[in-house]
Amino acid sequence: MTSVLLQNAHIVDPVTGRDGVTNILIEDGTISSIGDPSTPSSVQTFDLKEAIVAPGFCDMHVHLREPGYEHKETIATGTAAAAAGGFTAVACMPNTDPPIDSAEVIRSILDRASGFAVDVLPVATITRKREGEELAPLAELADAGAVAFSDDGAPVVNSQLMRIAFEYALMFNKPLIQHAEDLALANNGCVHEGTVSARTGLPPIPSVSETVMVARDLLLAEYTGGLYHVSHVSTAGAVELIREAKKRGVRVTAEATPHHFTLTDEATAGFDTNTKMKPPLRNRDDLEAIKEGLRDGTIDAIATDHAPHAPHEKLVEYTYAPFGIIGLETAVGLTLRELVLPGVLTLVEAVEKLSTNPRRILGLREIRLEPGEPANLTLFDMNRQWTFDVATSRSKSRNTPFHGESFPGKIIGIFNRTHFIRQIT
Repeated sequence: MTSVLLQNAHIVDPVTGRDGVTNILIEDGTISSIGDPSTPSSVQTFDLKEAIVAPGFCDMHVHLREPGYEHKETIATGTAAAAAGGFTAVACMPNTDPPIDSAEVIRSILDRASGFAVDVLPVATITRKREGEELAPLAELADAGAVAFSDDGAPVVNSQLMRIAFEYALMFNKPLIQHAEDLALANNGCVHEGTVSARTGLPPIPSVSETVMVARDLLLAEYTGGLYHVSHVSTAGAVELIREAKKRGVRVTAEATPHHFTLTDEATAGFDTNTKMKPPLRNRDDLEAIKEGLRDGTIDAIATDHAPHAPHEKLVEYTYAPFGIIGLETAVGLTLRELVLPGVLTLVEAVEKLSTNPRRILGLREIRLEPGEPANLTLFDMNRQWTFDVATSRSKSRNTPFHGESFPGKIIGIFNRTHFIRQIT
């Protein structure tokens, strides 16, 4: 598509400060003009009726499962789900088979992802094979295109190794993304330790298993000056530790998932394996602390931790089911419903946490909605309610607790380079 005119578009751009209704002309994947009434004769026009146009959303925590687990998800199906959910970029985590611990795997992923409308950003391992014993070749991985390092799902337990990793990653200005969990304290549990776990008898995971690891890592980040990112924060204790560390100047950022600011451990009482994730759903106090952390800026980003599993893998007893849910297609709706409409975040702040901040954390080029800039856009209509039907999900998997729920903010399209994936009706 050579020329597209988005009429009556409500731009919300935290970087430029634009916030108002105007026209946007896009030619050959570049924003040609904003507000200029003159347009080429061959332009294709879409009247957005004051729908929101924001910098393209970036999900910095996604499991695409390829290579190795294509029965759960593939790069093709995962990016299709991302586009349907309004994301123009996803950072894929390294717990694949083989794991993303070599330049060859990174190049293979980037090659398979080329040509899709959604950019795929590989996150490489901190340690070889995610085994926590030996540092991965971080220089080689960074040179091949890794945007960050993480042993996602397998916390780096060895403190000396984590210290060295901070120092090496700093040479490439890359963050370490930690799944913050003390595995000994977690003790093979599967739900939050509290009154609900006592009632159901399901093996519990105490909140201190997260806060202990966050506390250690913050001390190491402070000592080394390294870049530390806490993934899927779930506890009030971790939020407070991060808040205090930021005040001291520690270079720490954090993300929260939509399920952790929407659901509590009460959801696990029905033994639905679609409520089993790690970290587990916590209690009401933890949920409110996460919302406050998002509100005051302690938590920088919203990320899905999109974790697809094949249907048969979840159709087992709760304790045997794998952890994780899909989240790419419900993230924006949950953010708007749970945070923006109740006034926890303004719409501008929500866009920052879905677009601007994730890109900043990963060291990516910021998106500016200005003439001459690449067209990297997310389009959604705040006035359109919609219902999520998992049967129509673009993901290869169906593991979600949000089937049948209604949301504001229907995604009506994304722009990325010359790709225009539109759901405008």
